[in-house]
Amino acid sequence: MSTTTAVPSPSTVEPKTPWSTSRTSQVRVAGTLVLAALAAVGVVQFTGVAGIDGWAVTFFGLSLVLAVIRTSRVGAKERKDSLMKVIITAAAVTAFAPWLSIFGSVLLKGYPGLRPNYFTQDMSLTVPDDFLEYGGAIHAIVGSFLMVIIATVVTLPLGILSGIYLTEVRGRLTLLVRFVVQSMSGVPSIVAGLFIYTTLVFATNTYSAFAGAMALAVLMLPTVARTAEEVLKLVPEDLRSAGYALGARQWRTAFMVVIPTVRSGLTTAAILGVARVVGETAPLLLTSLSNSSLKFNPFDGPIGSLPTYVFGYLQIGTEYAVARAWTGSLVLLVIVFILFTLARRLGGKDKR
Repeated sequence: MSTTTAVPSPSTVEPKTPWSTSRTSQVRVAGTLVLAALAAVGVVQFTGVAGIDGWAVTFFGLSLVLAVIRTSRVGAKERKDSLMKVIITAAAVTAFAPWLSIFGSVLLKGYPGLRPNYFTQDMSLTVPDDFLEYGGAIHAIVGSFLMVIIATVVTLPLGILSGIYLTEVRGRLTLLVRFVVQSMSGVPSIVAGLFIYTTLVFATNTYSAFAGAMALAVLMLPTVARTAEEVLKLVPEDLRSAGYALGARQWRTAFMVVIPTVRSGLTTAAILGVARVVGETAPLLLTSLSNSSLKFNPFDGPIGSLPTYVFGYLQIGTEYAVARAWTGSLVLLVIVFILFTLARRLGGKDKR
């Protein structure tokens, strides 16, 4: 008679993670940050430190002091670990606070002016100090989009061709082209406006949307060219070699193999270039000026835009003029936010 010996089932062994943060350490860090935040609120309320920016600086300093005090009785390694966690978290909050302050201020001060007439009427029959129920900024919105579209049409082919020349052709002028593109990235916007003013506006004696678009194109070109170059560098050399092996010439391989592969990246380059220039004010003051009427002809004299709209109405300084300027800032901020969101989404969508 045979007997069967039961084999004990092996117990499940969970892997240890010594690098993970213990619950005690997490509670200590969170308590330090919360206490520092509450103490910073008290400092802002009862001292001369004001605003969210003052709160952020006070919060960062108090976080360091409290972290040093609360970790004075623990081991050296645990003390360093807790201190670094508090420093990194407090620094992130401090860096985020100014952006939150700007966005919150624009939202609170610009929201009251968001009315249907703001997107359907211009200011040709309305004075800046009229009630917000009258007039709008459709002329500035259309003018901005008109100049940005023209600048994109001019810049996008040049930027992509520059990237192709730097990554695919690699001719004798590669170093010169790369140097010029990198140098243009640091050109102040007012210099671009002066360049177009002396070459186009002064020669024709006419301010126009086309001149403003050319100034924006000067600023937009290096962003598109550099982004396109970096995107094209990501294409594997095997794809190019496969095109050459099939008998395709270099230009055909570049335009039918390389560019379609990074189509989403090039779209991202265009969107980033638009987001770079859509809020520029200085070059437009020298090229397109401003106007209170709705225009669609880019060669028909001065034209309005959101940056000059905001700049002009803030200078007027009256209650409703300033309110209109804050609303224009909010609309401009939303447009830039949408553009950057599209760039992020399109930049990661291409499954090829």
